Amino acid sequence: MPPPRRALLCSLLRIRGCSSLAHHRPRPPPPSSRRHQFVADPNAAAGTGRSSVGGNPLDPTQLLRDDPVSITASLWVSSFRAAAPGDAAPPPPPTLAPFLTRLELWVLAYQKAYADETGSYLPRSSIPASTLTSILTLRNAVIDARFRFGNRLTPYLHSPRAAAAPDPATLSKRKLRALLTTPGPAPFQDRVVQELLLLLLEPVYEARFSPKSFAFRPGRSPHATLRSIRRSWAPYLWYIKGDLSPLLDSPDPALVVGALIRDVRDKKVVDLVRSALLTPVVTARPGDDDASKKKKKRKYQKKKVLPEGEPKPDPYWLQTFFGFAPEEALTQPDWGHCGVLSPLLANVCLDEFDKWMDEKIKEFYKPSKSDVVGGEDGIEQGNTSWPEFVPTSGPDKTRKVDYIRFGGHFLIGVRGPRADAAVIRKQLIEFCDQRFRIKLDNESLPIEHITKGIMFLDHVLCRRVVYPTLRYTATGGKIISEKGVGTLLSVTASLKQCIRQFRKLEFLKGDREPDPQPCFRMFHATQAHTNLQMNKLLTTMAEWYRYADNRKKVVNFCSYIIRGSLAKLYAAKYKLRSRAKVYKIASRNLSRPLKDKKGQSPEYTNLLRMGLVDSVDGLQYTRMSMVPDPDYTPLPSGWRPDHEKFLLEYIKLTDQQTLEEQRSCIREEGLITPQDHISMLVWSYKKNAVLLPSSKESDVQDSIEDLGSDTDELNNKELGHGGHQGFPQPTEMS
Repeated sequence: MPPPRRALLCSLLRIRGCSSLAHHRPRPPPPSSRRHQFVADPNAAAGTGRSSVGGNPLDPTQLLRDDPVSITASLWVSSFRAAAPGDAAPPPPPTLAPFLTRLELWVLAYQKAYADETGSYLPRSSIPASTLTSILTLRNAVIDARFRFGNRLTPYLHSPRAAAAPDPATLSKRKLRALLTTPGPAPFQDRVVQELLLLLLEPVYEARFSPKSFAFRPGRSPHATLRSIRRSWAPYLWYIKGDLSPLLDSPDPALVVGALIRDVRDKKVVDLVRSALLTPVVTARPGDDDASKKKKKRKYQKKKVLPEGEPKPDPYWLQTFFGFAPEEALTQPDWGHCGVLSPLLANVCLDEFDKWMDEKIKEFYKPSKSDVVGGEDGIEQGNTSWPEFVPTSGPDKTRKVDYIRFGGHFLIGVRGPRADAAVIRKQLIEFCDQRFRIKLDNESLPIEHITKGIMFLDHVLCRRVVYPTLRYTATGGKIISEKGVGTLLSVTASLKQCIRQFRKLEFLKGDREPDPQPCFRMFHATQAHTNLQMNKLLTTMAEWYRYADNRKKVVNFCSYIIRGSLAKLYAAKYKLRSRAKVYKIASRNLSRPLKDKKGQSPEYTNLLRMGLVDSVDGLQYTRMSMVPDPDYTPLPSGWRPDHEKFLLEYIKLTDQQTLEEQRSCIREEGLITPQDHISMLVWSYKKNAVLLPSSKESDVQDSIEDLGSDTDELNNKELGHGGHQGFPQPTEMS
């Protein structure tokens, strides 16, 4: 860099000293004293004990020895093995420093960031050598504590969509100021570091998280939350619904780092997370938005042609479905420069709340022998998801508490008197005030009875009274049939919330009598494309309400709103004036091509002439009988996601104690394993081989017998009993 340019840069950095981008980068030590000098010690840079003899130690390809997926899988297995139940002492904190130096994991993190950036997967064999060198440089900068989040002046790794990015050293003063003060997306190298931290921290905490949390975790979807509530929340009378979203909106860095240090003791990993939390983010000034809007104001808007490498935006049906996100899923944590690491850190902070609630569940559990819910051993005596034919409260009934959390929203169920719920609420307010510094009160934590209906994840939890017929055999063999009264937990989709979401998306207006509005965003699309988009939306809606008791009703209502919206759109597009004419021409499900005054639909005729379409697909679920039935498949007891189930099974099968238990059980039953059976066969063969004659004696005896049989055959041939007459005669044996 020329001296004037360096002086200009230093003065500008002093002016912008409040930003983390202006931090002075220390000069690296000389090559002889560097910790990660590949010429001196290539093995330390690779994080393995093997040497690369015969290769260039500065070549990154020489450091890519192992499969990154295998390395990550080993971390998952070791984390789950350390946190497996039954250990007397708590597991030691995992050591992540060796994994932080593995170049294979850095390449895997780059592949994930590349897929998010471009929308396509990049194999490791297709990564250019220059990019591998940049990844190696970024890794060395992180290990040597030279990396800073949000640093746009020292790009170690460029984005694949901005390969020809200008060098900050060649920029003018105005462009350099704009680069430092203009808000924009995070640098690509920051996202690579975030992906790497996620690869290292996620297996450590997934093994330690409570099974009561169901958000921002792999395999724990809102459907799993609803199924868990349906299975085991039938006996609860009082419910407390709370919101800890303020913690997700504005976190306390000291609280996050303190929760992280309890399980992770690696200083470099903790310092990276602390730096991501404390580094300020460049935001726009209040007047910048208005000025940019005035500059961008034009008389007409040209169509935007996307570059070849830029990912395409979400289709219309997917954008519309995102508008139906429930309240509990709207808040997505995004903390500073943490990026994709923010949801995991949010669960790390709230894991202390989960542990506290687990203690309260044990404290308020008071079993009763005469109750079907649980006895003295705490084991359920019946299926609590089926109707209870006894009152759920009273002095002779089991009193218990359950808890579930989805993100920052939680739900507490209490079986017993309302006083127990009031005590839990009071202790909950004190805990959140002392630990999280969140002010909660009785209004923010209402205690509601199940008969009023509890809204959670856009589904209403309520109690339904059923009158099943009970048949039993009395004394004397007489079968008695009588009517019983029971209560059943019902999980239904909220129709009011569905109408509210449609109104927000401008699909309808009105409260008491919803009136569909035309969907003008699809005005320039063809009828076939519009119907296809809306069918995808309806299919997704039917899958979202899969476990609702009123699935048929709510999905048919969604189909009615969308069908009416499209009918008004087609009436305006083809000048048919009313929905009745649209239904008359296109039928009830809009499957027939619409025609204008000349009698032909232009876009459908062109597509049909080119052979691209045969017919227009009609809308789905126009009748309630076409909607699939609700899914009442029960959630298994002790349910876990598939990946956790496979990990625990693998750990159990590789445990030496498990193998010894299986062998002792087989011996007790008098059975023999296939391995033992083969061993017995081999041993008996060797044992019996000792009793046979020696090999030399047996070979001589066999040869004599063979020769004797040959002479007998030749004698028979001489006597004319068979064979050829001209066959030469053998000599006499001495």
